[in-house]
Amino acid sequence: MNAPAFIQSGKHEQSATSQLATSRSQPVLEPWIRAQALNLARHTQALRNFRRDEFGNGPEAPTEGHIQAVNQLLEKLRPGLKRHARHVVLLANAARREPGPQRYAALVQHKHHAHDWVRGIEKIWDFYFELFGQRQSHFGQWLLSTDRIALDCYQVTYLGIGKAKSVPAPPPFTYMRTGFGPATYRRGIKLRQLGSQYNPFPLIQLPYHRMVNPWTLGAVLHEVSHNTQSDLGLSRAVPLAIARALLRAGLSSTVARVWVRWNRETFADLCGLLLGGPCIVASLMDVVGRSPQITYHFDSRGVHPTPYLRVLISVELLRRMGFDAEAQNYARAWTSLYPAPQPGMLPEEILRTAPRAIALVVDAVCYQPFKEIGDKSLAEVYRFGQKEQRMIEEAARRLATGDDPGIVPERFLIGAARFALDNQLASAEKIKEKFYSELSRR
Repeated sequence: MNAPAFIQSGKHEQSATSQLATSRSQPVLEPWIRAQALNLARHTQALRNFRRDEFGNGPEAPTEGHIQAVNQLLEKLRPGLKRHARHVVLLANAARREPGPQRYAALVQHKHHAHDWVRGIEKIWDFYFELFGQRQSHFGQWLLSTDRIALDCYQVTYLGIGKAKSVPAPPPFTYMRTGFGPATYRRGIKLRQLGSQYNPFPLIQLPYHRMVNPWTLGAVLHEVSHNTQSDLGLSRAVPLAIARALLRAGLSSTVARVWVRWNRETFADLCGLLLGGPCIVASLMDVVGRSPQITYHFDSRGVHPTPYLRVLISVELLRRMGFDAEAQNYARAWTSLYPAPQPGMLPEEILRTAPRAIALVVDAVCYQPFKEIGDKSLAEVYRFGQKEQRMIEEAARRLATGDDPGIVPERFLIGAARFALDNQLASAEKIKEKFYSELSRR
């Protein structure tokens, strides 16, 4: 009598199982050698190009230009990795055909070098995967908004200059981090995060606490200005203009060297103010208004102006822009918080010459022409006066009531949010929600 089918099946499976290798009989060396080549080949294949649709389909997703720029960077490095992977396959096959210490040593040595390449490319892949992946979260709307502010800054820059220049691409890309301060990584510089590869487009890092409080996002205008200084070819022209202005006015070379060292941060502060108007000074005060020990601190090698002086530099520009009342109000508020430094807090010569130096630096950076931008001054490129400020104030009132703020440029909405907050036109949360909904719908 035949056994039931399920019993026959069980006997067959038991017989097949008994023929399988166990850990006692399983060989180790040859499968391990074979796996090294397989692992590297699969890892190489996995470090593929990015696709735009894998980070969402909405406007907050990375643009095609950003995806292409990163893929081009990866493609530049991938041939070397493939070459190493093919070599590991050859060495693994040779070690299996002719086992021996020399074959094994050659395999593991080259495997080590190949994995260095893998880690280098994976570092880049991971970096952009994380940045692009932020766009799939509920922060995508916020990042789209700050992207549009940064793009607006670039557009007004290249429309305002007095000579044709090649249009930079892709535009700046913003992302979020925790921490105290914002930062930027300029186009075309080597980045440690990319294994010292060249950064293909401007990156603007914004702290989470700034994103939650959009009236503090004057930092976007500041960080964008670092990038436009480079893209416009002003990286050498600005420090030279500062040095000439100070030395011709009779200030010492010691003083001139300090202000030249501060040129990039000063440029970014001043351009941010020209782009966004008086409310950007309040945003700057958010950053530098810290403990007296920090705000009065002078760093003999630092690239940032002493925080106490940074606000006074912006106050001087406000005055030159025709905002005398606002300049007086900000100066009065700042010096109430931080009275004149006590002797010894700052170098005596720097403090004594600061009023004269500040006026000269603001004039040199903002009101003198640069041949690199078609013999225009920055104040001519970024025309901001009473008319623009009235636009910001009207937009603030509309934001506060939930109405359409109108055709105001994206960068003006930072000042509008600040004006609405400072004048208590609406709750902070309502201002934040309207700020982001307006920018993200455009």
